[in-house]
Amino acid sequence: MATNEKTKAQERQENAVEQLSRTEKFYEENKKWIWGAILAVLVIWLAALAYNRYVYQPKCAEAQEQAYPAEANFAEGEYELALNGDGNVLGFAQVINDYGTKAGKAVYLYAGICELRLGNFESAISYLSKYKGKEPILKARALACQADAYVGLEDYQKAVSLYKKAVAVNDNDFNAPILLKEGLALKALGDKAGALACYKSIRENYPQSIEAYDIDRYIAEVE
Repeated sequence: MATNEKTKAQERQENAVEQLSRTEKFYEENKKWIWGAILAVLVIWLAALAYNRYVYQPKCAEAQEQAYPAEANFAEGEYELALNGDGNVLGFAQVINDYGTKAGKAVYLYAGICELRLGNFESAISYLSKYKGKEPILKARALACQADAYVGLEDYQKAVSLYKKAVAVNDNDFNAPILLKEGLALKALGDKAGALACYKSIRENYPQSIEAYDIDRYIAEVE
């Protein structure tokens, strides 16, 4: 029994030595390629690090600085100025053209809302559909604003689809105005039952919302 165990141990040792020998042989035969590959990966990593630190991050800081006046104009409700600038400061359209999302993903949301407020519905949809932010409230707003633009184009079916997506993003009182708009779009399509369901959802699920205070009037219109 002891002899068998010794034999197995010897076999394992011999196998390990053989494997090590194969590894060493492979290394010797391919060491130039191996070190070349390691060096290439290292160079790429260092180049990416340098680009991020010395090019990308400064460009992002510059983009954010350029976008600040547009954000301030947006907050003041100066949508034309916020979108197109005035020759002295950039608007969101130029910021996007020059920097893309380096000023933040929200630039597409801002630009889309500006176009929506200005009645440029197709341009609004173009910007809003490019917004890829993950924050639930802003994501829901982007979808709802796209839906508003489709309402402006009288494409109520597409609007309803987007309102539903917006409501599904996050469950809070911000859903109440979206549900009201969805109900109105469904009513425009002649779907009174669908509109009624939206209105009742506001009354039952968001009773403290502003929309709930007058929701019985909307319910009466479709019952």
